[in-house]
Amino acid sequence: MSQKKLLELCLSPDLGGLEIYMQKCSENLAKNFDVTAVVSEKSRLSERLNCKRIKKIQLRRGNKFSLITAYQLAKVIDKNKIDIIHCHWTNDLPIAVLAKKISKRKPKLIQSRHMTMTRFKNDPAHRFIYKNINYIICVTNAVERQIKKFIPSDIVPETSVLYPGADIVEPITRSERAILRNDTHGNEQFIVGIVGRITPDKGQYLLIEATKKLVEEDIPVKAIIVGHAMADSYLLDLKEKTKSLSIENNVLFHDFTNSPEKFMQSCDVMVTASKQETFGLVTVEAMQCGVAVIAANSGGTLEIIDDNLTGLLFNNEDSADLALKIKELYVDDGKRKRLSDNGKRKAQTMFENKKHFFDLGELIKKIQA
Repeated sequence: MSQKKLLELCLSPDLGGLEIYMQKCSENLAKNFDVTAVVSEKSRLSERLNCKRIKKIQLRRGNKFSLITAYQLAKVIDKNKIDIIHCHWTNDLPIAVLAKKISKRKPKLIQSRHMTMTRFKNDPAHRFIYKNINYIICVTNAVERQIKKFIPSDIVPETSVLYPGADIVEPITRSERAILRNDTHGNEQFIVGIVGRITPDKGQYLLIEATKKLVEEDIPVKAIIVGHAMADSYLLDLKEKTKSLSIENNVLFHDFTNSPEKFMQSCDVMVTASKQETFGLVTVEAMQCGVAVIAANSGGTLEIIDDNLTGLLFNNEDSADLALKIKELYVDDGKRKRLSDNGKRKAQTMFENKKHFFDLGELIKKIQA
C-alpha cells in the first residue's frame, strides 16, 4: 500500500514552540507518510527543515486571506496529490481553507490547535473557515472546551485532545554541567532559566523583577533569559530594566539555542512565566531534563504541573510570589530534588515525543480513512 500524502503547513515567520513542533511533526510523520512541508520564504523555520525524507516548499505569504498564496498552495496540493493538510498556525487557516476549495483533490484539513479561543466564531468569515475544517487536535482539555463553547454547534469540527511531548533527554555529565555554568559566570550562583520568544506575554520581565527581590535578600541568583527577541525595542527595554534595578550583573540574555536541553540541565530551576500559556512545551522539556520547574498558575500549565508534587505554581503576573517560590527551592535542596524527580517521571509517562507522534500518526490515519 502506498503511503498517504501529508502536507504540513506553517507559514509563520517566527521561530518558537509552535514552529519547532511543526518541524518535529514533519520529521516524525515522514516515517509513515509521504510528507510535503510548506513554509514561508526566508523564515527561520525553513532553515531548520533539512530532513531528506521531506519535500520542502517555500511560499511567499501575503495577508491571511491572500488569494495568491491560496492559489499557490492549491497548486502544491494538486501537484503532490495531497490527501491531508495538517495546519499549525491559526493565521494560516483562511489560506488553507481557500486552497482546499480551489484544489481539485479537496484534501481533508486538520488543525493542531496550539492557541486559546476567546470569542464566538459565528460571523460569516469564521463560519466559512470552520465548516471546511475536518478535525481539530487540541493540545489541552481547556482548548477543547473553548472550541466547543465558541464555535457554533452546527459547524464545529470533530475534536480530541492530544498532549504534545518532548524528547527523553540524555543527561549531561557533571563536567559538562560545570563548563556550561562557568560559561554563564554562574558556577557558584543559583541559576534560574527561562526559555521562549522574548515578548511581553512570555513574562521575562517577571523574572527580572523577582531577581531584584532575591538580590535584595542576598541570595546569589543569576537569571538566564534565552530566546529570540520578536522586537529589538522590547529586548532593549528589558536590558534597560535590569540596569535601572542595578541587577545587570545578575541577568544574562542569550539568543535562541538549538540545544535547550543542555542549557536547562545547567540550571537549578526553570521558570515559565507566561501570562496565558496554552500548553507549555518548555515546561515539559524542563521536566524531561530533570530540572525543577516553577510556572504561572494559568492556562495549560495547570494540566502539566501538580503543585508541590511535580513542580511549583506561582500566582500569575505576581513577581513577588515568583521570588518566594524561587527562594523556597534555593533554601530546600531536598524539595528541589523531589520535585525534579517527580516531574521527570510524569513527563516521561505523559509527555514523551515518541508516544505522542505515534498517537498523532494513528489519529491522522483514522481521520483520513
